[in-house]
Amino acid sequence: MTRIIAPGSALGVLGGGQLGRMFAIAARRMGYYVHTFSPDDDTPAGQVADVEVTASYDDVDALRAFARNVQVVTFEFENVPIEAVDAVEACTPVRPAGVALHTAQQRAREKTFLADHGFPTAAFARALTLDELWAGVQRVGTPAVVKTAAFGYDGKGQHIINAPADIEPVWNAIGHQEAVIERFVNLHSELSVIAARGLNGEMAEYAPFENRHRNHILDMTTAPAVVPEPTARRAIEIARAILEQLQYVGILCVEFFVTTNQELLVNEIAPRPHNSGHLTFDASITSQFEQQVRAITGLPLGSTELLRPAAMVNLLGDLWADGEPNWAAACGFPDVKLHLYGKTEPRPGRKMGHLTALGRTPAEAQERAIAARDALLI
Repeated sequence: MTRIIAPGSALGVLGGGQLGRMFAIAARRMGYYVHTFSPDDDTPAGQVADVEVTASYDDVDALRAFARNVQVVTFEFENVPIEAVDAVEACTPVRPAGVALHTAQQRAREKTFLADHGFPTAAFARALTLDELWAGVQRVGTPAVVKTAAFGYDGKGQHIINAPADIEPVWNAIGHQEAVIERFVNLHSELSVIAARGLNGEMAEYAPFENRHRNHILDMTTAPAVVPEPTARRAIEIARAILEQLQYVGILCVEFFVTTNQELLVNEIAPRPHNSGHLTFDASITSQFEQQVRAITGLPLGSTELLRPAAMVNLLGDLWADGEPNWAAACGFPDVKLHLYGKTEPRPGRKMGHLTALGRTPAEAQERAIAARDALLI
C-alpha cells in the first residue's frame, strides 16, 4: 500500500525559478510546507516558500541538512547536478528519481534512451569530435540542426548546418563540446503532452497542447491543440509509455514535432512541470503543479479535464524596454489572468510572467491572450 505524505508535511524543491514558485503556491494551498534549495536568494520560488535555503549545489552537507528537514524532494529545472540529487536521495526520496533527471538533462543520453526503446525521433547522430561531427552530418544529411548535448534550453546551443562549409564554424561556435546532430524537420506544428504517474502506477494526462515559438522561446500555448484525433491519441500513448519505461513518479512533459506529412516525433522530454502547462493553473480542474504535489506525495491524481479552451502567452523582459507595462490595460480583459514571477530585473528574452486567456474556442482564447499582451504596451 502506498504511504501517503499528508498535508502538514514539508516538501523540498531543488531550484528557485518560476516553476518552483507555482509548485509552492499549489502545495501551500493544499496545506504543505515548502522548502527550496538554490545558490541564489530571494528567488521566485523562495519568495513564496516557507523556508529558502541558499547554498551551492556542490555543498553536500547543506544538501543533506536540507533533505533531512523534508519528507520528499522534487526539482524544478533539469540543470541540477546529478551529484546533488544523489546526495539528497541518500537521505530522502527524490521524485521523480535521479535516473529520469540524468536521462533528460543531456540530449545525447535522452535521444539514445528514446531510440533504444522504440520511441519515434528525428534521425540523429552523436559527435564528440570534429571528425564525428563531419561523419554525423554525412549520415543525417543536410540541412541539419546541431545541438550541444548539455545545458541547452530555449534554443541555446543550437546551430543550422546547410552545407559542409558550415561544419567547422559550428564546431567552433559550440566550443568543441559533445553535440547531437538531428535531421531538420519540416514542421506542421509542435505539441506537448503533460502527463503524471503516481507512486502506485496510476497515470493521468492532459489533452495535447499546441505550442508556438518565437526566437526559440515558447511564445504561446493553446489548449486543446487542434490536431486530428489519431495524432492526439498517439501522442498520449507515447507519453504514457515513456512514463512506464522510466518508472516515473511526478509530472513529465513530452514535446513533439508534427511533420508536414503528419508524422509524430519526440523532440525532448522535461522531467518537471513545463512552461506549456502554465495555463492549467486557470483552465483545468487540476493544475500541473497540484498534480505534481499529488504524485510525489502518494495522493490520488486529480482530474485533468479542461474547463474551457485556453491560451497562454509568455511575458518576456522585452516588454519593459520602454518602462513598466500597463498592467491595468491587460487586466481589463475579464477572461485574462495575470501571473508574474517576482523577478526584479527584466532582461530581453527573460521569462518574467505569463497571461492566460479563456475563450469559447481555442481561436478566441488566442485572440484574447494576444490582445491583452499587446495592451501592456499601450
